[in-house]
Amino acid sequence: MTETTTTTTGTGGVDQELVRAAARVARTRCRGDNHTMAAAGRADDGRIVTAVNAYHFTGGPCAELVLIGAAAAQGVQRLVTVVAVGDRDRGVVPPCGRCRQVLLDYFPDLEVIVGTGDGIRAVRVAELLPE
Repeated sequence: MTETTTTTTGTGGVDQELVRAAARVARTRCRGDNHTMAAAGRADDGRIVTAVNAYHFTGGPCAELVLIGAAAAQGVQRLVTVVAVGDRDRGVVPPCGRCRQVLLDYFPDLEVIVGTGDGIRAVRVAELLPE
């Protein structure tokens, strides 16, 4: 499941519109056990692309990886910010190790919105990986 909207990037801080987009998809499209995570990405042209994971016991793709393919299919050249949100009101969820590496390989300057004890913040994807 993917959705696309055209918007402008927020100024400074966390892209709250992006977080809301991912949360909306998690709330409305993640039902049952096959789709439990939603991701949203801001393209360099301002569009928001969304996607959900495809759970499978063999290790189906995470929402962030589906997002990369959905963005490419919609003509997005570059994502500038991404966020993942869990179903059942789990909020912002950081990418797994595999997704961190793939996101870095595809978009080295990418910002990733992650949750912290006192809220959420945007960090460069490289900061999420060991040196």
